[in-house]
Amino acid sequence: MDNPVIVPREAATAHLVHGSVLAGVNTVALVPHRDRRGSFTEIYNASFEPFLAPSQWSVVRSRRDTLRGMHVHLRHDEYFHLLDGHVFVGLHDVRPGSPTQGLSSLYEFGADTDVSLVFPRGLLHGWLFTRDSVHIQATSEDYDDYRDDDNFGCAWNDPALDLPWPSTPNRVSSRARGFPRLAELLADIDRRTPGFRYGES
Repeated sequence: MDNPVIVPREAATAHLVHGSVLAGVNTVALVPHRDRRGSFTEIYNASFEPFLAPSQWSVVRSRRDTLRGMHVHLRHDEYFHLLDGHVFVGLHDVRPGSPTQGLSSLYEFGADTDVSLVFPRGLLHGWLFTRDSVHIQATSEDYDDYRDDDNFGCAWNDPALDLPWPSTPNRVSSRARGFPRLAELLADIDRRTPGFRYGES
């Protein structure tokens, strides 16, 4: 069976609607196998390279006009794939020493794109769902392990993020509504994890 294809950097902008391709971010073109019954698509296989090593998989259902984020984790990498609906995924690089530090990306995915997004630790990330949606996500660390000591957040609408969301969400968690601005978040990360740098594992 054909393996998914890591999209070359020059083609990775196919779903990028604003900003730059950030260092370490991959869009992965999956290979659906279709017949008259429907289709079969592998979303993960241990032989796939260069994937993260998943420790936890989750299925997430979101209502229309929901925004989840912005979050950042310094110890684990993530995988995102939309199964149904429509989503804008925003990323912002806060890794000291990264060649794309301070830059942002905004991606758009529909249920028919058969493309996944894999991104490393140290990127602020959030999803804005413009339709009722279902997605799967994997992380390289269990939720029980990262909790509050590696679960930072930033206000989704801070202009410093340079993320031109296409609409204003109606559904944002109470915790996310209380997230600080980017400058305050960066100061907090530097205070609590002063040795964090780009390329750390």
